[in-house]
Amino acid sequence: MHTRYADIPCYVTKDGSTIRELMHPAVHGNVGQSLAEAVVAVGARTWRHVHGRTEELYHVTQGTGRMTLGPSVFDVAPGDTVCIAPGVPHCVENTGTVPLRILCCCTPAYAHDDTMLDE
Repeated sequence: MHTRYADIPCYVTKDGSTIRELMHPAVHGNVGQSLAEAVVAVGARTWRHVHGRTEELYHVTQGTGRMTLGPSVFDVAPGDTVCIAPGVPHCVENTGTVPLRILCCCTPAYAHDDTMLDE
């Protein structure tokens, strides 16, 4: 299985980030997880949201931001990884001067119906 970044269209999720599904079972045939790149524009933030069944890993590849994870708020920068357990409200704000780029791995794979806005 192989994908090319330039061939994958972007879309906007319920949380307001621009997503590119790098690998997803519904499209590419892998089985248990999805990998996407989320981009949060300069000065923007995602809507606080929660996933009922999905565990997410966020890995920051570009930019700086402020992550809200349940009651915790902390800064993130390239190389940082955050684990988001199912049921934990979260959002991220771009606090930098370039787009904030985050690799998002979801298990089970990302599904719109598992995203509930929490604001």
